[in-house]
Amino acid sequence: MGLSSKKTIWAWFAIILVLAGAVVAGPAEAQSPLEKRIALVVGNSAYKAGALPTPANDAGLIAQTLQAAGFDVIGARDLDQNGLRDALRDFLAKASSSGPDTLAFVYLAGYGLQYQGDNYFVPIDAQIANATDVPVEAIRISDFTRSLAAIGNKGSIVVLDGARANPFAQTNQPLAGGLALVEPDANQLIAFNAAPGTVAPQEAGPYGAYAHALAEMMRVGGLSLGEVFDRTRLRVGDLTKGAQISWDASKFGGAFTFFDRGPDAPPAQVSSYDSAVIRTKAIRDFDERDAYFAALDRDTLQGYEDFLAAYPNDSMARRVRAIIAARREAITWRETWMTDTPQAYWSYLRRYPRGPHVWDARRRLEHLEAALEPPPSFTVIEYDVPPPPPAEIVYVDRPVLYFDDADFGYAPPPPVVFLAPPPPDFVVLSPPPAPVDLYVLPAPVFVPVPEWVRPSRDVAPPQNDIIFNNIHNTVVNNTIINNSTTVNNTTVNQAAPTAPGPTAGQTLAGTAVAAGAGAAALHVALPPSVQKKAAILQKQNPVATAKAPANGTAPVTQPQTGNAALHALPGTHGQPLPSAGKAPVNQPQGQPKQLQASQPGNAPHNNPASAAAKPVGQGANANAHALPGMQGQPLPPVGKTQATQNQVQPKRIPPTQTGPNAGQSAATGSKQPANGQVANPSAASVVAKAPSRPVVNASQPSHSASAAPRRMNVVAASRQKPAPQAVHQANPPRMAMQAKAPITKPQAQPRPQPKVVQQVKRPPQAVAQKPPAKKKCGAPGLPACH
Repeated sequence: MGLSSKKTIWAWFAIILVLAGAVVAGPAEAQSPLEKRIALVVGNSAYKAGALPTPANDAGLIAQTLQAAGFDVIGARDLDQNGLRDALRDFLAKASSSGPDTLAFVYLAGYGLQYQGDNYFVPIDAQIANATDVPVEAIRISDFTRSLAAIGNKGSIVVLDGARANPFAQTNQPLAGGLALVEPDANQLIAFNAAPGTVAPQEAGPYGAYAHALAEMMRVGGLSLGEVFDRTRLRVGDLTKGAQISWDASKFGGAFTFFDRGPDAPPAQVSSYDSAVIRTKAIRDFDERDAYFAALDRDTLQGYEDFLAAYPNDSMARRVRAIIAARREAITWRETWMTDTPQAYWSYLRRYPRGPHVWDARRRLEHLEAALEPPPSFTVIEYDVPPPPPAEIVYVDRPVLYFDDADFGYAPPPPVVFLAPPPPDFVVLSPPPAPVDLYVLPAPVFVPVPEWVRPSRDVAPPQNDIIFNNIHNTVVNNTIINNSTTVNNTTVNQAAPTAPGPTAGQTLAGTAVAAGAGAAALHVALPPSVQKKAAILQKQNPVATAKAPANGTAPVTQPQTGNAALHALPGTHGQPLPSAGKAPVNQPQGQPKQLQASQPGNAPHNNPASAAAKPVGQGANANAHALPGMQGQPLPPVGKTQATQNQVQPKRIPPTQTGPNAGQSAATGSKQPANGQVANPSAASVVAKAPSRPVVNASQPSHSASAAPRRMNVVAASRQKPAPQAVHQANPPRMAMQAKAPITKPQAQPRPQPKVVQQVKRPPQAVAQKPPAKKKCGAPGLPACH
């Protein structure tokens, strides 16, 4: 083989290798990295200065929507200053470690304030008596947004749902109302629930108009980021009849959609072509009604001025003048604050001598050691907007500007060409269940998105997210038994049945672990620092903090009643789960040898979770715990609970009697219930007539009204696990259900009870109580003896 032939072979071999490498590397290079989405959501409602009804629920709704869109969400409610700072610091660390392909979303709901050109978010423990307290007691948003933008991620979205009338700094030097106009950083969008310098009207709940509208528009597949917030502004105006106008400013680069639009999607009622035409069409070319919504859709000072020029006498003209006045003043103050010279503040005071930022300007002049009033002659700075006309001054000569004034007129619903009607299942949203843990956000019932809405193809799916994996199903979180359920197509974790059938212990023995994991995945995770703080608080005072809100006020959970109060589930309140396939079974009365004093080996019988897990009237011995009135039995008269045949009514043991003798007396002196537990002394005071000496809790004639709360307290107290000899006095209310229930099968008792009673009657005063208790049945007006 010649030299030329060898060169030819090597050349072909090299070409083959190059082509093979291109084929292998082509798909890898063509596949762009997936977008990682992270979010921080905070809702502060329980303010010491005055509670707000919606921010915590709003945060839960937005967090749930972000979870469905593939965001890894952390969030909390009712954070104080230290908790809020730590949560923001945790999120910045998370964003920094997530990589350059990360998109960050931040939503803060509560009280927002503006002070000297900056916006602040207020923690729940803030005490702001004067305007100068704001930078000390609140968190400056610009510090956080600048730090977030400096990380260099793909982009960030910061939503401040805080423009509300606030109760702070109610002095003769008030704060300017609403939030200050700001400029976002690179690749960032900043949004407010109300336009700069204005406040949202008061809302009763369960959700605010802005959070409701934002969640609706985020769920529409295929909308760009700008379209989401533009349509949110139109929907907010629709929900409030013009009383609230949201605002956003964006420097976000690149394409982004919360959800994709599937190929099976119906024709869009508002197409992107129509939106482009609406944005370029002159305002004067619309009719009167459509012209207002065209200006609102653009939300620019020029667009509103074009509306007034075309329709100065329209019913919406006064409202548009108020919008222009607020926007012009916000722009003027922004440029004044950015210049930050005495001439700039004097220029503002000359334009707006009674404007909302008068006191901010005077505070800055005092700081600059300049005259508080404009001098006769000075260099007036040039603003980007002309001075306000005289007719416009009336709208800004006040600290706070509301758009819900009836003088402005009420805006009609937007035409379909601007905004499609809301989905029928998203018009009225049910309030979320009350949160059960410290700082945890409420979890509303997730409304499924339409079938044609798809998760974004470019997003990296979050791990173990129930909402993201069930965006087309209804997901419900049951905070009473702490599990989650999805309906429609898939059942993730099914709740324990309450109807007759398998007992609660048998059903939940194998599924409680899975249910707890589902609830943990359904709830929004707490920031690490907040989670650590919650764990410390629960260790310090587990009973008080188990169901209490973060601010230490009244508990947020509702008292459990009915079946939820009578049947403590396995695994709840820190109790161990029973073995798989071995559900706890109540001990029948036919086994008297197991009814002796408690021993360490009989610990399962003293477990409140296992003792109450079995529903009443079910199991092998249903009559052992039959309540009065069940199975057709007549109810006994009030205060005269019927005693079962051959069963002696137990006596109340004095509180001072402790030690081994007390345990023996309780174990042998009274008939024990069927599950091996000692009868409740407090219940005995209801069955028998009151003894001569004082008895604790004997003044409560009706045990049914207090049964549920007492069981809740006993379950919480049972974590202490008292010694066996003291269990009869440590957990007296736990036996209220068994002691007061009449037993309907006396033939199951092998031993005659009178002999046992005569051997164990130790207290001498108990003999004096015997004659009044003899005639409990058989006499006229009393139930028949069994």
